[in-house]
Amino acid sequence: MLEVKSGFVEYLSQFGETEKRSMFGGTGFFVSGAMFSLVKEERIYLRGGADLTDALLAKECKKFVHVKKSSTAIVNYYDITDLYDAEDEGLDAMVKKSVVNSVAEKEYRDSKLNKRLRDLPNLRLTIERMLKKAGIADVDTFFSMSPEELFRKVQEAHGYDVDIKLLWMFAGAQTGVHYTLLSEETKQNLLRAV
Repeated sequence: MLEVKSGFVEYLSQFGETEKRSMFGGTGFFVSGAMFSLVKEERIYLRGGADLTDALLAKECKKFVHVKKSSTAIVNYYDITDLYDAEDEGLDAMVKKSVVNSVAEKEYRDSKLNKRLRDLPNLRLTIERMLKKAGIADVDTFFSMSPEELFRKVQEAHGYDVDIKLLWMFAGAQTGVHYTLLSEETKQNLLRAV
């Protein structure tokens, strides 16, 4: 793992159990799978969001710019190195807020509330339209039915010559994997059920 600014890992331990992973050419810090901080080239960045962004900008924290091969990406992280070095009295509250915001955003992003059918694994706009024409209009309805039921409904709406891979795509979408990763046994069981 990349070298991390002295003491910063220990500082973060007060905000919960953190994980480290390589991100943006530096080290990302995560709580509950949600990234809230980044260390890159001896600079420390904190994820903003809502009123936290305003507080970071008020403290003159500069936005992190990730330079890619052919472009740059400006992400919602702000340089807090000077605040950390100066032991700024408001830093703890900002880090707590960043952790809470990041975890809440991740939970929402991962929830069914934020998903369209096409956002599920294996599904795309054309399959979403097929499902809607078959009466499956949302993610909740999709998950309330078995893959076999979904496939039969699509067959009824679109004809019985629809590709059998759709059955496997539905099963994969419900389990969160690409359909090619389903075992041969699972595929055969699905075929028998149709």
